[in-house]
Amino acid sequence: MIMLLQILDLLLSVLMWIIIIQAVLSWLVAFNVVNTSNDFVRQVLFALGRMTEPFYRPIRRIMPDFGALDFSPLVVLLIIQILRNIVIPRLAMSLVGLG
Repeated sequence: MIMLLQILDLLLSVLMWIIIIQAVLSWLVAFNVVNTSNDFVRQVLFALGRMTEPFYRPIRRIMPDFGALDFSPLVVLLIIQILRNIVIPRLAMSLVGLG
């Protein structure tokens, strides 16, 4: 069971970096540093969007609309940090018998 928690922690870490890369890339596109007419950039943005959209969608339903600002990546990152720093360690401690 500890191994499953370690795998979950690794997957959450990878998801966190995917969200950060997507946010930075979207800012670069918004400020015209990176051009979306480039096929590679467009494919990377599409792939990152497909990976992260299932995590953003439930949060976007709950959060109020802030216009052009999208706070759902920030909320997902916050949830990931709570899971990685509080929930998973406590589960591991309870499995080992220290909690």
